[in-house]
Amino acid sequence: MAKKKEISVEQKLRALYDLQLIDSRIDEIRNVRGELPLEVEDLEDEVAGLNKRISNLAEDASNLETEINNKKQAIEDSKALMAKYEEQQKNVRNNREFDSLSKEIEYQDLEIQLAEKRINEYKAKIAQKNEVIDATKEKLAKQEKHLSHKKAELDAILKETEKEEKLLGEKSEEFSKSLDAHLFSAYTRIRNKVKNGLAVVAIERGASGGSYFTIPPQVQLEIANRKKITIDEHSGRILVDAALANEEKEKMDKLFS
Repeated sequence: MAKKKEISVEQKLRALYDLQLIDSRIDEIRNVRGELPLEVEDLEDEVAGLNKRISNLAEDASNLETEINNKKQAIEDSKALMAKYEEQQKNVRNNREFDSLSKEIEYQDLEIQLAEKRINEYKAKIAQKNEVIDATKEKLAKQEKHLSHKKAELDAILKETEKEEKLLGEKSEEFSKSLDAHLFSAYTRIRNKVKNGLAVVAIERGASGGSYFTIPPQVQLEIANRKKITIDEHSGRILVDAALANEEKEKMDKLFS
């Protein structure tokens, strides 16, 4: 069985820095999008919520209309009963029967008054709900317009960067596979921990990139020799020498273009 070819520390450092350049470019593309995907998602949720609210209010108003119709029917029924009782009063045999029918007529009259009161209450509620529906529709129209603009903005950015991001994603995967699992895991861990996602940095003016802590000359010499992987004790990042960084940057710039 063929033995897997051992790669040198320098090759590992170059692969690490290449991977960092690729991942940083992906970060840049995603930063251009910024909060836009989240804004679009929030607006979509808001629009869905407003539509649901309008639907619920319209359903409430419809149910109240049904209640009004029921009360109107109840009034008609009460009126029919009153007419019937009044007709019966003409044929009573004694005062007790007359008084009994009078009480029934009085009761139906109260039922009519109560039903009319409820109808007025329901009409007021419907008017109130319609006001809220109109205000919600106005807000919905504004948010739909806003969403449409944000979607167009996001689509334009995606269209512009989609191809490049896909290619960079493939390259990132390709380069990560060229590293052993332990080294890639260390790179990912550092990258996730630091704010700007820079896990591998070059030495600039005697300090690690983005840091003000000077690196001792002896350590700088060791880094330039590329015989071992050095971690900056202050920032926790992997360090490479400026010459290697410039060579890989030139190589990657050609790839990006």
